[in-house]
Amino acid sequence: MRMEFYAETGVRMTRRRTVIKVGTSTLTYENGKINYRRIEHLCKVLSDLHNSGEDVLLVSSGAIGVGMGKMGLSRRPDETKKKQALAALGQCELMFMYDKLFGEYNHNVAQILLTADTVETTRKRENVLNTIDSLLDMDVIPIINENDTVATDELDGNNFGDNDMLSAIVSRIVAADRLIILTDIDGLYDSNPRTNPKASKIEVVAKITKDITEMAAGSGSNRGTGGMITKLYAADYATKRGIEVYVINGEKPELLYDVFDGENPGTVFLAQE
Repeated sequence: MRMEFYAETGVRMTRRRTVIKVGTSTLTYENGKINYRRIEHLCKVLSDLHNSGEDVLLVSSGAIGVGMGKMGLSRRPDETKKKQALAALGQCELMFMYDKLFGEYNHNVAQILLTADTVETTRKRENVLNTIDSLLDMDVIPIINENDTVATDELDGNNFGDNDMLSAIVSRIVAADRLIILTDIDGLYDSNPRTNPKASKIEVVAKITKDITEMAAGSGSNRGTGGMITKLYAADYATKRGIEVYVINGEKPELLYDVFDGENPGTVFLAQE
């Protein structure tokens, strides 16, 4: 949260800060090709929320998935070097798309590519924060992704976890009020809803325990690396640092309005005091 002083009125205005993470499965179809209708809808909603006076930061996966679609690949390759090449190809297309769609609603966007070592030291974290603060002061929406072409940790599945953990780390760096993770499911269930029709959604998680973690099942889609388990790791990291976390269905970007209006359309993980 930021306090801004307006000299002409002498009033200090409070701006809430929200990090929104969108995954590959939300941005693309099952065949790997871009879901333009959903992305356009997402950009419209985020632009509207930004217009309302909120600081909105987007952590976006999808570079490899978009690269796969562009090259006509239906499955994510196993070789790291091929995934790096697809990330380089897809990131260009992804940012072009965001720039065009946000531009239709009179918003500029800026790309920030991070690696794990970027946030490991105080000085580097401050540099990231200074850049983000400056962009927001200029009314620019930051779009953040891991730099997959030079950092192989996420590609090998042992670092940020499809940007879920990255979004939590970014939330801490920028002192976000909340983190919203958009995924391909309505929230956390007590069992896998894809295989168990009687699975029940858990609306509120006060604390992430071992039992809660064991409820997470699956390894994610063919186009991404994350699953519910990586979202729980991210939620655990963020909530322990005083940040409220929502996991909601990214197929319906309008659900973001519900969160901003104080409702809970998915699962909310309460911030720890």
